[in-house]
Amino acid sequence: MHQKRLSAPKTYKIPRKIKKWTVKPSPGPHNKEAIPLLIVVRDYLKLADTGREARKVISAGEILIDGVTRRDYKFPVGLFDVITIPKLEKSYRVLFDDKSRYTLKEIDDPELKLYKITGKTIVGGGKVQLNLFDGTNIIAGNEFKTKDTLLLKIPEKRIIDHLKFEEGALAMITGGVHAGEIGKIKKYSLIRGSAPNLVTIESAVGEITTIEDYVFVVGKKGSDKPVIDLGV
Repeated sequence: MHQKRLSAPKTYKIPRKIKKWTVKPSPGPHNKEAIPLLIVVRDYLKLADTGREARKVISAGEILIDGVTRRDYKFPVGLFDVITIPKLEKSYRVLFDDKSRYTLKEIDDPELKLYKITGKTIVGGGKVQLNLFDGTNIIAGNEFKTKDTLLLKIPEKRIIDHLKFEEGALAMITGGVHAGEIGKIKKYSLIRGSAPNLVTIESAVGEITTIEDYVFVVGKKGSDKPVIDLGV
């Protein structure tokens, strides 16, 4: 039910030794790296000094995640989520800092969000359901492939653009020591056996080779600019 601060995921940008316990996120979007909304409000946005004050702000419906009001203080918040505070007329996107921890960057395109396709399923009527990286599922055409990225308008989740996973596409690394680095896909290597496939990214710090699960396409082939505001 609770999470020790010392063993909290490294993506949490919180002080580790001032107290023993912190909040654990509820089951929901994203993976175990997700941050509870209370920590976002108190420790990241500084909208409250204590957990009790943060819970009051959240329960009052003052915080929107991807355009939807969230009142659960344990609601999991993760990569690329858009946090909006209507009263302040400000929106933020969850990204990485230079230490591979989650950070918030103020943005001017809160109606847009990127979703990586992690799987495809055939549902009733022969329709294709796309399974997206944060647990979202949408019905779409069969022209979209696993590892591609969709640019959606939120909260209605309407497809705006399609970014293919291919050599030359702009991508962000989302795991490991290089999380947050952006560069172009130089090479995609299929590995025989059970080992994960590898991707080589050509970035500002040089060539980085990582597993395909850590590669998230953020821009089209030949482009040097992401399709959304990434604060870079």
